[in-house]
Amino acid sequence: MLTRNLMLVAGLLGTVVWAGGCHRPTAEENVDATSAAQTSSGHTHGAWWCDEHGVPEEVCGQCSKKAADEMKAKGDWCKQHDRPDSQCFVCHPEYEAQFAAQYEAKYGKKPPKPNTNG
Repeated sequence: MLTRNLMLVAGLLGTVVWAGGCHRPTAEENVDATSAAQTSSGHTHGAWWCDEHGVPEEVCGQCSKKAADEMKAKGDWCKQHDRPDSQCFVCHPEYEAQFAAQYEAKYGKKPPKPNTNG
């Protein structure tokens, strides 16, 4: 009886480990998990559009470390406002209209107004 109970416990424990996994996410997976979460400011990552910054989420240099690193490597960075220069609507208000046109083409309406300070 004791052996049978131990085998049952071992089997259940094995199932829990298998189902839950013991995989440690890579840095990139951590970024992806973070981007699908909602931040304390209420900004939700994971959708196509970054409402907070007014650009497609996958290229948002303020939300994605990967995008930011790529843009910095290309010299596309506004040091004054700590964001990609190609997404700095403070220095280049005309860029906001260009990104908004992408949103309008996809959804047929104007995008939410981005936070130019964030």
